[in-house]
Amino acid sequence: MASTKGNDDHEPQRSYWRCSKQDFFPEESFQSWHNYGSALSQTWLRFKDRVSTRSDDATESQELQKQSENDMKKCLNWWDLIWFGFGAVIGAGIFVLTGQEAHNHAGAAIVLSYVASGISAMLSVFCYTEFAVEVPAAGGSFAYLRIELGDFIAFLAAGNILLECVLGGAAVSRSWTSYFTSLLNRPKDSFRIKAHHLKEGYNLLDPIAVAVLLTAGTIAMISTRKTSLLNWIASAINTAVIIFVIIAGFLHADTANLTPFLPYGARGVFQASAILYFAYGGFESLATMAEETKNPPKDIPIGLIGSMSVIIVIYCLMALSLSMMQKYTDIDTGAAFSIAFQKVGMNWAKYVVAFGALKGMTTVLLVGRLGQARYIVHIARSHMIPPWFARVHPKTGTPINATLLITITSACVAFFTSLDVLSSLISVSTLFVFALISIALLVRRYYVRGVTTKENQLKLVIFLFLIVGSSMGTSAYWGLRPNGWIGYTVTVPVWFFSTLGMSVFLTQQRKPRFWGVPLVPWLPSLSIATTVFLMGSLEYDAFVRFAICTLVMLVYYVFFGLHSTYDMAHLQEKVQNINVDYKETARIEGP
Repeated sequence: MASTKGNDDHEPQRSYWRCSKQDFFPEESFQSWHNYGSALSQTWLRFKDRVSTRSDDATESQELQKQSENDMKKCLNWWDLIWFGFGAVIGAGIFVLTGQEAHNHAGAAIVLSYVASGISAMLSVFCYTEFAVEVPAAGGSFAYLRIELGDFIAFLAAGNILLECVLGGAAVSRSWTSYFTSLLNRPKDSFRIKAHHLKEGYNLLDPIAVAVLLTAGTIAMISTRKTSLLNWIASAINTAVIIFVIIAGFLHADTANLTPFLPYGARGVFQASAILYFAYGGFESLATMAEETKNPPKDIPIGLIGSMSVIIVIYCLMALSLSMMQKYTDIDTGAAFSIAFQKVGMNWAKYVVAFGALKGMTTVLLVGRLGQARYIVHIARSHMIPPWFARVHPKTGTPINATLLITITSACVAFFTSLDVLSSLISVSTLFVFALISIALLVRRYYVRGVTTKENQLKLVIFLFLIVGSSMGTSAYWGLRPNGWIGYTVTVPVWFFSTLGMSVFLTQQRKPRFWGVPLVPWLPSLSIATTVFLMGSLEYDAFVRFAICTLVMLVYYVFFGLHSTYDMAHLQEKVQNINVDYKETARIEGP
């Protein structure tokens, strides 16, 4: 954005599309091979600095915005956010994963799986809402964790956020293709190309998924306000279809299909619940739009909590209607609702459902491109990834570079990878980040630098350690001994009394200015317990993929992210010190 100097001189506007080394690697550590070698030799010292250093609210919500060169436009209100909530969440999860998980893991008890994951998601929504109101920055969970848990933990979250963004977009676009073939009355994989030399799960190439992603990304780059209007129209149509699905499903219900209700036992219910958490994913995108919200203290709580409350009810009713239309063994794992209506004699209805599902998944992709790009913008503002991706276009007011990154990467994954491979890995990443946010909320309430005593700081660390440890113990015991009960007599009381101890022996050091999570520390502590428990319900392969991805992230951090963020943080400190010295000199010298 051009700025003026003097009366007549104007600083020329720099090209948005400029692309040089300084735009990608402006930090001192990367100016020469000698500098880079020196930076690597200080890796351990820099790592300790990044682990111990914390950001603050003003830096995340104000100072880092300058890295984008242009501001995003404040054009959203609570009504927009509610419809963004519907658009971001209702898509592949309910229309595809419901059938997959009912058939494979939960049976008719799929409705209980949605209740369990919905409760856990709502607890996370409370934590996100408080942070989004207090720190209205595009960075979402990345910004919140930088403030409360430090740069390194924020990096681990950022890596998983990016992983979730890429895989989530790929999963939804693959589902889009499946429902598109159903709408045209074609076999599920008829538009996919079989690559015989590739491994199973990666050998069905999907060009339609790529085209849909690129289209959604292009629309998101044009205008946030226009995207909001398009999302509102599409979500309204999708809502009408959902109401039809629920009513028609109950009209053709046969309660005999609910027997047996728990064919795979409680373990199957929670295993499905962990994967179905993906169906609630997307609400965090609303938190990233706080920077573009006109009145965050009012609009964000209504938008986030209001939309998620309605969505939980919708999901449970849709899951119940599907379970009563078809026995779980007969439910199709690709286009469950369409095939179910076909089986009960409503052949025409499957086209309505397929059309609604396509609308829903289109809005998920559309809102996903918006929210996920804003994650990337803020991560780039901190120089965790090259700052070229932090730029906001001066005309559109949208982060085009970040949108291109997330769209192209998702398209590459979607071209090769099947939905079942994607969904389990997404759930691990999502649950991991949500658990960190709940921990960060407790830290925010009970610890303030320079105020909290060393004794209370130690108590907080001990209580958090016991809460997380007991939650992991409960999850591990569930995985190893699903029919046992002795282990719970230890882990559950430890969690309860640790939370009680935090409530009784610690005083909250910070009260929220506008909107806060109720019943602290109980709700955030319960959020930690439920997210960790659901993580433990996932299959072994999901954690292997998660571990491999985390290892790749750590390699990147050691050789790039650590040094770029270290340089950026210390440059900011120098600028702040210079400003303080200047103001002090001006005060002493007087006018």
